[in-house]
Amino acid sequence: MSSSNYRRNKAFIDKYRKELKAMLADISEIDKKVLNKAVNLGAAYARRNTPVVTGFMRRSWHTKPTRKTPQGVEKELINSADYSEFVNYGHRVVNSRGETVGWVKGQFILEKAVNKVEKELVKEFKKEVERVNREHDK
Repeated sequence: MSSSNYRRNKAFIDKYRKELKAMLADISEIDKKVLNKAVNLGAAYARRNTPVVTGFMRRSWHTKPTRKTPQGVEKELINSADYSEFVNYGHRVVNSRGETVGWVKGQFILEKAVNKVEKELVKEFKKEVERVNREHDK
């Protein structure tokens, strides 16, 4: 009798381990997928909200490839236009004598895009976790 229980329990444990390994494989891909989607949405948001004079700064928004780090995964959103920092954070206005005569407020495009990414990360992560749970709950 105990031999039968042992075999049944072992079979159940083996099945559980197999399902758990499959679920872990799905979970390890979730973070990369969700981060890519959220940062790409953030880049699109930054492009839409960048002021246009020549269009150069708007076209200069790029994302770097996703990398795995010891803390998880990371992806960067950057603007390669040399003057983008001045537009984003603001700058002083100087007259011909070199005196500061004013200040142009920054647009804070990058910060707004990062906030958008953070909100999207939460929504997308919840969606993906629910999807994996549905897949593995059968």
